[in-house]
Amino acid sequence: MSVDPRRRVALIPPPPPIEAHPDSTKMELVGSNNTKPSTGAVADEGFKLRFCTVCASNQNRSMEAHLRLASANLPTISFGTGSLVRLPGPTIKEPNVYAFNGITYNAIHNELQAQNPQLYAANGLLPMLARNLTIKSYPERFQDWVPGKPRLDHNGDQGFHGTEAGVVDVIITCEERCFDAVLEDLHNKGGRLNRPVHVFNIDIKDNHEEASVGGGAILDLALRLNEAAAKEREIHGAAGWDGSGKSREGFDEKVPEILGEWQERWPNYPALWTLAWF
Repeated sequence: MSVDPRRRVALIPPPPPIEAHPDSTKMELVGSNNTKPSTGAVADEGFKLRFCTVCASNQNRSMEAHLRLASANLPTISFGTGSLVRLPGPTIKEPNVYAFNGITYNAIHNELQAQNPQLYAANGLLPMLARNLTIKSYPERFQDWVPGKPRLDHNGDQGFHGTEAGVVDVIITCEERCFDAVLEDLHNKGGRLNRPVHVFNIDIKDNHEEASVGGGAILDLALRLNEAAAKEREIHGAAGWDGSGKSREGFDEKVPEILGEWQERWPNYPALWTLAWF
């Protein structure tokens, strides 16, 4: 891979992972100061960072995070990085495989329901797909995304408002291989827009319980990043935000500190971070 390793920062939590997590809305945080996560929504008239959430198939973890951020009034889009959308099938050797950027969540839901409603309800696929189809129409592949191309065909998506221009300020992946794929793709695209983007990875196991808790962790980080960005813009103004203005520089300098504090509150989710370019 061609990404400069010097621009990659890993924050590894000292405590061992706990065996199970309760629901994210009820969990007690394990951290040095037991600080509660940020909750609530950003006001309509307030400044909003634009977010992108990414997992392998744009089905579970990225979609849970997409929903959490959109519900908090943050502009959000989501993608997968795999070559195909892969979902569990009747056996390990028989997964359900679909193409990105075409088949809808509704069509997948109906197909699996027709195949074996008991199995796919029991393993959580049908409820997951029922959630997904309320967020956007179909799974998208990150490598097929053209940054800067208007996303006018997504005007019904939750979280769409604010991402029409096809660029974001923050990308959050849910697995290290997705983080690597995103950075490689951004590098290959050449940074033609000359726009900075913060790329984080929060390692979340690909099951429904962890996706739920991890979605709360991602929301906590997103709200704190947004708060810091808004404060810098109040102090220095909005000029140069998309490049190298004072507000942008002030925000960029605060990101490592914000992530370090976040990691103390969420020690069971190892994090990576780097600054990349569109």
